[in-house]
Amino acid sequence: MKRVAIIVVLLAFVAAGCSQKAVTRPEGQQEQKKETTGTRNEANKITENKIPSDVESVGSKEGSSEMMKEQEDVFKDIHFDFDKYDVKETFRPVLKSIATWMTKNTDARLSVEGHCDDRGTNEYNLALGDRRAKAVRDALVALGVPPSRIDTISYGEEKPVCKEQTEECWARNRRAHFVVLTKAGK
Repeated sequence: MKRVAIIVVLLAFVAAGCSQKAVTRPEGQQEQKKETTGTRNEANKITENKIPSDVESVGSKEGSSEMMKEQEDVFKDIHFDFDKYDVKETFRPVLKSIATWMTKNTDARLSVEGHCDDRGTNEYNLALGDRRAKAVRDALVALGVPPSRIDTISYGEEKPVCKEQTEECWARNRRAHFVVLTKAGK
């Protein structure tokens, strides 16, 4: 009797699992779904260093205009050549001033955002933006900023500062941008 009950329960589970109707799509839609899923998976891998929810941007409503002006002067964007992620020597003074500021402001954390122009695939630009953000982070770490105080994130081509289709505009979009963070409530 126990065997029959066990068999009935097992058959019920198998039947419940098999009773779902298979959905078929045209071949083109399946490929599109796979590509979209790949993009999301790649984006999740690249942006794994997202900003924690317990931080907020410095210089919001509570920030003084003096502090905001100082940050604008110190935290200038780092720009990159087409399809490159190496930090040019011309931006070393900017990185040194950021490292000095981070040394003075020990409670602050920094998010480095990697950006690209709109040429290339989304996946490629997310990966390139990630390499740009990490190259800037590594340069700051080499200047003495603890890596635990620097987050990186890639936006790829998703947040352009310029939307024209010109070389000058594309050059402005190929950048690492800084967001100064602090723990909420400080």
